[in-house]
Amino acid sequence: MQASTKQLAQNTVYPILFTIAFTHCINDMCQSVIPSVYPMMKTKFQLSFSQIGLITFTFQLTASLLQPFIGHFTDKKPQPYSLAIGMCFTLLGLIFLSQAYNFYTILASVAFVGLGSSIFHPEASRVAFLASGGKRGLAQSIFQLGGNGGSAFGPLLVAVIVVSHGQAHILWFSIAALVGITILMRIGAWYQNHLTLRAAGKGPKSIEEPHHLSKGKVAMSMTILLLLIFSKYFYMTSMTSYFTFFLIDKFQLTVQQSQMYLFIFLAAVAAGTLIGGPLGDRFGRKYIIWFSILGAAPFTLLLPYANLFWTGVLAAAIGVIIASAFSAILVYAQELVPGRVGTISGLFFGFAFGIAGIGSALLGRLADHTSISHVFHICAFLPLLGIITGLLPNLERKTH
Repeated sequence: MQASTKQLAQNTVYPILFTIAFTHCINDMCQSVIPSVYPMMKTKFQLSFSQIGLITFTFQLTASLLQPFIGHFTDKKPQPYSLAIGMCFTLLGLIFLSQAYNFYTILASVAFVGLGSSIFHPEASRVAFLASGGKRGLAQSIFQLGGNGGSAFGPLLVAVIVVSHGQAHILWFSIAALVGITILMRIGAWYQNHLTLRAAGKGPKSIEEPHHLSKGKVAMSMTILLLLIFSKYFYMTSMTSYFTFFLIDKFQLTVQQSQMYLFIFLAAVAAGTLIGGPLGDRFGRKYIIWFSILGAAPFTLLLPYANLFWTGVLAAAIGVIIASAFSAILVYAQELVPGRVGTISGLFFGFAFGIAGIGSALLGRLADHTSISHVFHICAFLPLLGIITGLLPNLERKTH
């Protein structure tokens, strides 16, 4: 995994991009085990929707709180091998989850998985940035595609391996984590070589270009971006945590059948992620963000009223459209604050996970006090918040 100085400086290093995307796939596949086993765990341990929400909240809280601090620290002092360390925490969490025997041991297990994610994302996002060769939207989309692909296939594997055979079979996912640790050690070596070249004055020069916005304008823009992340991830958590319950309740599907529809949604999310970054590079990130959030609204508003066939179609459409935003939002934010890739990546990944955790807890309580159908009627309005994208300044220089 060595690359010449010229390659580092001028070219998009696709082997590194696809490799870090693959490890993101492993990381997020392991994380997806948590919501995928909710129906099984709910029955086995007689959990309420509020407790399901608290499990997600615990995972997302540990996955979010540390990310901005880790990103800020690694902006100043990069840690190439922290990627493998993060995957080690994920491995421990999976082992513990396979043996969890009550609600509190489940909470402890998912906290370890969340901690692993918190360490992984800021430095992995920086690796994608370093390997981008200036194609930042494309690089971030490839990186995100790996994560979303893992999130999509995870529930299918859980349905085959875990739901059919029992909780202890979660242990099989630890093999993927071990593979991830091995690969991340290799990526760490490439990253360390990059840092060595840069320290010797032979590495690539910064590909970040300054803008001329005031601090107030930057602060306003960051606030808008975080509100858009709130809208996107609050809705996304309703799908990832409760879509299977919605389908089981409304259409009397089995757990395995409901997981297939969740896979359709998550596969569409993966596809939308790949599309959003390159389109943002070409046409401007602001317009992709606008379309991605607000454009999902007609479909989310229809979803609670659709029959089973159209529920699948609408879920796919929502997944493709709403997923195209994150890469564009993240790169836009990194351009707002040049030189702080780790800090911004940690802030936005962390905020996204945190909002998802809080949202899951709140929606769980709402489902307990009303119904799971009511949750989807309420969440349908969240993408309308995308209208505030119009307040963002035009930062991008279009590339063709």
